[in-house]
Amino acid sequence: MDRILAMKTFVTVATEGSFSRAAERLEQSPQLVSKYVSWLEEHLGTRLMNRTTRKVSLTEGGETYLQRAQQVLADIDDMENEVNNLQGAARGVLRISAPVSFAIQHLPRLVSEFQQAYPDVVVDLQLNDRKVDILEEGFDIALRIGHLKSSSFIAKRIAPVRLVTCASPDYLAQNGTPQHPDELGCHRYLRYSYMADDMSFANTGNSTAPTVSRATNTSMIANNGDVLVEAAIAGSGIVIQPTFITGPAIKSGKLVPVLTAYEPEPLGLYAMYAHRRLLSSKVRCFLDFIDGYYGEPPYWDNF
Repeated sequence: MDRILAMKTFVTVATEGSFSRAAERLEQSPQLVSKYVSWLEEHLGTRLMNRTTRKVSLTEGGETYLQRAQQVLADIDDMENEVNNLQGAARGVLRISAPVSFAIQHLPRLVSEFQQAYPDVVVDLQLNDRKVDILEEGFDIALRIGHLKSSSFIAKRIAPVRLVTCASPDYLAQNGTPQHPDELGCHRYLRYSYMADDMSFANTGNSTAPTVSRATNTSMIANNGDVLVEAAIAGSGIVIQPTFITGPAIKSGKLVPVLTAYEPEPLGLYAMYAHRRLLSSKVRCFLDFIDGYYGEPPYWDNF
């Protein structure tokens, strides 16, 4: 039997003072009301009410239970109202995990405009390039960059992420410009820690396009793309990084794209979340807001 319904029935009988008036208020039969109260007493192992033909009185245990039951039912009503309010309007704390470099360069304006549209949402933005456990770490949304793989989570594609191979003009003047990925073995390579070792260059007519790990001479490893791009600008070697980091340096001439005919396979920016149905309004509103925000091609590819 439904314990909450039995509790609510007991409280109604206690406040109305009779089973018949409680039955009218609950729109139930007196027999069913009596059955609920009897079940509750049996469940608790104690008598809650003294019954006579004229009135109902509470036992000492019934008085104690009535006070606690009223509080429990009030708390349940408050909880349901709070959840319904969250569903009805975007509010509360929205926890988002995002890649470091992308978040620093491309999320502040979006978050600011989102909060202007939804001022009751507090954005808790955590920057980390590792793949966080969305449920275990309590995130509503995780922004991830990569190739979409099968997952128990829902993935919403936000924008394409183009990778470019580039180096500074000074580095290329001193070391030459590679014309084929095989030639990267003669160059200094600035490697991103989380980049797959077997990431392949796109096949543009070459049926044996080599992988980065086989074709390069790694001279620096870092877990942050901005650091690697700055090192490339300083002439430390060749780097493969997304255009959302390298775009400004390429546009200003600080970096020069190479191997453009062998551009690595594009990645994607995805918003990952746990459930498709019954999303809270804050999550749904953010997903709608970020959809198409960066354009396609995204604005960072305009160089």
